Amino acid sequence: MEAIVLVGGLGTRLRPLTDRLPKPMLPVAGVPLVVHQIARAREAGVDHVVLATSYRADILADALGDGTRLGLRIDYAVEEEPLGTGGAIRNAATHLRSGPEDAVLVFNGDVIDGHDIRAQMAAHVGAGADATLYLTTVDDARAYGCVPTDDAGRVTAFLEKMPEPVTDQINAGCYVFRRSVIDLIPTGRPVSVERETFPGLLDGGAELLGIVDHAYWRDLGTPESYVQGCADVVLGLVDAPARPGPAGEALVLEGTDVAADAKLTGGTCVGSGAVVGAGAVVEGSVLLDGASLGAGAVVRTSAVGRGASVGAGAVLEAVIVADGVDVQAAARPDPGSRLR
Repeated sequence: MEAIVLVGGLGTRLRPLTDRLPKPMLPVAGVPLVVHQIARAREAGVDHVVLATSYRADILADALGDGTRLGLRIDYAVEEEPLGTGGAIRNAATHLRSGPEDAVLVFNGDVIDGHDIRAQMAAHVGAGADATLYLTTVDDARAYGCVPTDDAGRVTAFLEKMPEPVTDQINAGCYVFRRSVIDLIPTGRPVSVERETFPGLLDGGAELLGIVDHAYWRDLGTPESYVQGCADVVLGLVDAPARPGPAGEALVLEGTDVAADAKLTGGTCVGSGAVVGAGAVVEGSVLLDGASLGAGAVVRTSAVGRGASVGAGAVLEAVIVADGVDVQAAARPDPGSRLR
């Protein structure tokens, strides 16, 4: 089985964390986000992954290589110009080995979820569908486009954001395509799979199936969601085969220096080479590699960048500290502010 993972986004909403690092390489529970995606694909039976990439593609290639270390083969489809989601899928398809009737799995690269990929694949094959979408439900669908389905699970429409959504079902960003359908996507120009490909398939009478799965799902595209998603993976709220340790209140990677009386809770991850001083309190936060907290520092629902330092007694809540920044107690940032 083959898969395409869409990892070409700039990650602008996650700045400053993505100023030097592409979003797919941001660590989630100590492991790059894209590695979580690849591990889930491999667990579902995928043995060949094509990464549809663009921004800082060299960093991904240097880190992941040919995939041998991850137990499968990885190829890279690099976009010279942004092609949109559909265009990226079509561009990546040149590296696929599958035949026209074979099923190809496609992931959005900025999502952490625990849905049953094998069940989605089986439903696709069993229905003889042209494409099968993983759908999830949300409490408030106004921020999303909606995907209604009929009683048989067939997709009936793709609706833009609206003040009164007709359904709570949204596109969760994992698809199974018949390979021949991917080959119908135009080449050489940007194409949106959500706004052009799927609606066009419906208009042409294609069979589109929607599989609703209520497992854990989170888009990590914003700083708040990134921090929460990292904590959820550490806590074990979502199946994460790539997590480098057991689920629990905290995950402390190798090479750290954590004081015996420091308190790490709420799904905190302490990156390699990080230092946590005496009496420090860290709740539901991400300390990236080489970060340091002084004695008595308090960090809640925040991310402290690589090599950044938080001085003794400083209190941070719901903030992002950029790589290499030095924060002293006197700074006392307001909740939600960004430090550079």
